[in-house]
Amino acid sequence: MTPTKPLASLPDVVADLSRHLPPQVRLKRLLEALMDSFPCDAAALLQLDGDYLVPRAVKGLSQEALGRRFVVAEQPRLQEILHSRGLVRFPADSSLPDPYDGLVDTPDGHIYVHDCMGAALHIDGRFWGILTLDALTPGVFNGFDPDLFKTFVSVAAASIRAADVIDALEVQLEHQQQVQASWLDADHETELLGESEVMVRLQREVYVVARSDVSVLIQGETGVGKELVARLIHLQSPRAQQPMVQVNCAALPEAIAESELFGHVNGAFSGASQNRAGKFELADGGTLLLDEVGELPLSIQATLLRALQSGEIQRVGSDLPHRVDTRIIAVTNRDLAAEVKAGRFRADLYHRLNVYPITVPPLRERGPDVHLLAGHFLQRCERKQGLRGVRLSKAAQHWLSVYPWPGNIRELEHTIIRAVVKTMSEGHSRDRIIELTPQHLGAEPVRPSAELATDRAAAILPEITLADALEQFKRELLGSRLHAHGGNVAATARSLGLDRGNLYRQLKRLGITSATQ
Repeated sequence: MTPTKPLASLPDVVADLSRHLPPQVRLKRLLEALMDSFPCDAAALLQLDGDYLVPRAVKGLSQEALGRRFVVAEQPRLQEILHSRGLVRFPADSSLPDPYDGLVDTPDGHIYVHDCMGAALHIDGRFWGILTLDALTPGVFNGFDPDLFKTFVSVAAASIRAADVIDALEVQLEHQQQVQASWLDADHETELLGESEVMVRLQREVYVVARSDVSVLIQGETGVGKELVARLIHLQSPRAQQPMVQVNCAALPEAIAESELFGHVNGAFSGASQNRAGKFELADGGTLLLDEVGELPLSIQATLLRALQSGEIQRVGSDLPHRVDTRIIAVTNRDLAAEVKAGRFRADLYHRLNVYPITVPPLRERGPDVHLLAGHFLQRCERKQGLRGVRLSKAAQHWLSVYPWPGNIRELEHTIIRAVVKTMSEGHSRDRIIELTPQHLGAEPVRPSAELATDRAAAILPEITLADALEQFKRELLGSRLHAHGGNVAATARSLGLDRGNLYRQLKRLGITSATQ
């Protein structure tokens, strides 16, 4: 096993320094060139990571070698190379165990390494790791050219530096793409619409908390706009020029959750073929939005808590800590305090996230805001469908006011879209003003009021006086409306155009209590 042209492959390696290559491809080409110039059966680049040497690229070794972590203190050959400033070669009869025994990929099953040499690699004045060459045949490295090997060591250091730069640039590029995505996504709302008392208070809260840097826990029912509140906190904060990176905790499989949050290094697990930044790194300097945080498995909650407490993360497969400056906004439709009591959410993580709690009110508590939001969605439909105009009939406006909206703003938006599409299917011209009725919105067909009144009157006459009939109707209306609003007296009062005190007095006088609601 002798090199035919010791320097023939070196120009290709040097040329690679100016090429845009994935880090793994670059390092593998380096090892291939090295084995073309030196007679050996295996070559490896190992990076120092705490107390371990981690294979970053191998040639001639089985793939399982990439998944190994060599403890420096347990590997005397690697330890000697590590602490040497020059080339280290071990004689064929060395008694020191070789870390690659049984790992060299040979068809004959030869498992023992007999010749080994290596050198430490320094990049920009700092220690990076080591380069090793191994051969199964004794004496293979006799008569090799040490100066040529030193040249390859220098080129290897330059290649690794190029790979690190590309890795850093890719992280930076993804970081910038996250920033642009935060600004350019046309479907994202950038205004918290609403003039009700609860929304004015929420808008004020968002403005104040955005300028701080504390963790925020946003809670509320499904469809109320929690993600919008989180986005506005970010956009009004000093971090607005940095990305807001979103993680859907409910969609994170437990097996890869840690990798998604903190990233991983090449070879950390099966399929980890290159270094990859996690969400924390991508959000460095910006905001990390933990959507549906109440769905996180308990095992991941512990890891997340450590990261929040220390401000440091570690990629899976690495012992090197990485400091990140990331603001946390957590969002959930669960009652996390109740989840803590039930043992499904860690109390210490809850308190770490709940520095500033915000509750987004349901639509049924926002009174006239339903019309404002409906107008917003109607205008959006007009633009998307190319319609001259879409309006709500008086009856449709009333229906919007009395319907309880269990699906909140999301249900309202879908209702408006569905109604507009339904009118188009009826053959309405795009050049005419379209009027939406309660039936377009999905309300049950109603009988004419005169017919209804006649039927009701017939049902209650002659056994009841007019005053009693009015009392009965009022009792039915208040009880029904209170039930529709989930027993919320304030929301019921707003929908009826009453103040809360007046409604309380009416309920008490009519004998409508929580037991009968």
